[in-house]
Amino acid sequence: MVKMESRGGASPKGIAAIVGVGPRLGRSIARKFSQEGYTVAILARDLERLFRFAKEIAREAKAPVFAIRIDCSDSQSIREAFESVLSLGFIEVLVYNAYQQQQPVSFISSSSSSSSSVANTISNSQLYPNRFIDARIDSFEKSLAVSTVGAFHCAQQVLPGMVDRKRGTILFTGSSASLNGFPGFSELCCGKFALRALSQCLAKEVQPLGVHVAHVIIDGIIGPPRSSSPSRSMVGAQQAAVTTLLMDPDALAQTYWYLHVQDRNAWTHEIHLRSSNSNDFNI
Repeated sequence: MVKMESRGGASPKGIAAIVGVGPRLGRSIARKFSQEGYTVAILARDLERLFRFAKEIAREAKAPVFAIRIDCSDSQSIREAFESVLSLGFIEVLVYNAYQQQQPVSFISSSSSSSSSVANTISNSQLYPNRFIDARIDSFEKSLAVSTVGAFHCAQQVLPGMVDRKRGTILFTGSSASLNGFPGFSELCCGKFALRALSQCLAKEVQPLGVHVAHVIIDGIIGPPRSSSPSRSMVGAQQAAVTTLLMDPDALAQTYWYLHVQDRNAWTHEIHLRSSNSNDFNI
């Protein structure tokens, strides 16, 4: 299903397809590319929420935005979603930002008061550890399907057009779990490890064909945009300190844009992003 939330046709620059759009990073990336003149297609499972994001972004950027439902664990859903996106025009940019959230069991505990404050602040990010002995095989398989198989399918949908035009950008979102295994996070880590391998293989194969593939490691916890956060004068000192530990999705979105517009004589294929205030409480 496709819905245009603003008047006007597709941009001559092409389409930026952002897969896995939630209230933080995905929305910020979509907003950035829309502000830069791209027609943006945002894709996720929650279509009602996507419509709200599309309306908001279209109003801010005065550009068309399309909301399309996708289930990244279902290959048929991916094909149908990208048929809709491709009907809009050439997909010049694909950002794959989807992952499967683990079911809650308990949160990471820490003796550090700052870490505990962070845990409480980001409880809605749904980073839940789960003992390996309690993990279900269907949940593990779905996590792999969303993190890696879904990325594989989405890349296959857009690559023919990119190779034919000898231009295009594919950006995969990784995390601390792309580099290290963490107790209680076998589902997330295995999927993110595999996504990193996919990105490396694909980059080496299609770079000579004019397609830029990069893996973005978000080594930290993403908070709300600073522009929408309460000012320091409105929050307590402890809460303000916690806020500085969180990564601003609008700042991260700037890096995704930077990767897209890089000169092809100096392409980045992996970039590791951390806040200057980061600590070891990163998944």
